[in-house]
Amino acid sequence: MAASVVSHSRAATACRLRHLPLTRRFMLPAIPRLHLPTGTLYPAARISRCADAPTPLRSNRRPLSPPLAMAYEATPAATAANGKQGLLVFDSEEELSVSLPKYTAELSEKFVQERGVFTVVLSGGSLVKSLRKLTESPYLESVDWAKWHVFWVDERVVPKDHEDSNYKLAFDSFLSVVPIPPGQVYAIDDALSAEGAAEDYEAALKNLVNAGVIAVSTTGYPRFDLVLMGMGPDGHIASLFPGHALLSVTEKWVTYIKDSPKPPPGRITFTFPVINSSAYVALVVTGAGKAGAVFKALGSEKTSSDLLPVEMVSLEDGKLTWFTDKAALSMLHDKLNKQLHVLHMC
Repeated sequence: MAASVVSHSRAATACRLRHLPLTRRFMLPAIPRLHLPTGTLYPAARISRCADAPTPLRSNRRPLSPPLAMAYEATPAATAANGKQGLLVFDSEEELSVSLPKYTAELSEKFVQERGVFTVVLSGGSLVKSLRKLTESPYLESVDWAKWHVFWVDERVVPKDHEDSNYKLAFDSFLSVVPIPPGQVYAIDDALSAEGAAEDYEAALKNLVNAGVIAVSTTGYPRFDLVLMGMGPDGHIASLFPGHALLSVTEKWVTYIKDSPKPPPGRITFTFPVINSSAYVALVVTGAGKAGAVFKALGSEKTSSDLLPVEMVSLEDGKLTWFTDKAALSMLHDKLNKQLHVLHMC
């Protein structure tokens, strides 16, 4: 199916960005910190494969407290068996929304310098809100938006102007503001069924791999430069839900679901082999409502029989960074305080 263009491009002017020194990142034990080059950033990029696509709807990083840092020393299971994993904790969403755009802009610069393109994958929910400062100075003028290629880790099979559309969510608050070329944002063909949309999206990814836009992993899956995604209170990521048969799909890059436990029921989603082939993943998890799943993922021993989807994110050869707040880590903090009390009594 021929790809059609969703137009919202604007002229962009390249300029230089002076970087402050990187603020300190607090990582899980024995894991190298992310060191990215600093220097020039340039302006950044969009597509729908739908033939009848509608007109688009037009850090202050704080250190972990010593007790919480000790909690992670005491839980080696929190470190992924493969790849590297890091944890950033913020006092507020506002502080997180300063750090996440900076992290994204630094990776954009890194991959544009190395590959000439930057492939970034978005999700729905509150994730896009946390990127809002990318639409402001200095990033709006300095990021090389013309090199961006934007994808979705999952999408609801609804019209692009529907309130449930992840595309609409990203367009309204982000993509309509930054000057990404129209042919470099890849939206699903919402005229197709969930199964058809998944097949169509996978075909588009394969074409972009063959064209050299998307890198390829050593295991033959697409290797995206950066995946930005959130997590549900039940520990689901993308449209991969606890206990669902899709968790074990490995032969597909993109699959579909018709019985999503969370509405709407019809969706497409990347499979775990694709997510785990990424170069970088930023997992943005905030709020007390996520504390139980965070505790399960980072504060307890993993057993293969009861893994939450978020626990199955184990990068083949990449770096996973959790962007969290104190509320999301509250159960871990409570557990450590109890452990320290017992030790004191002994």
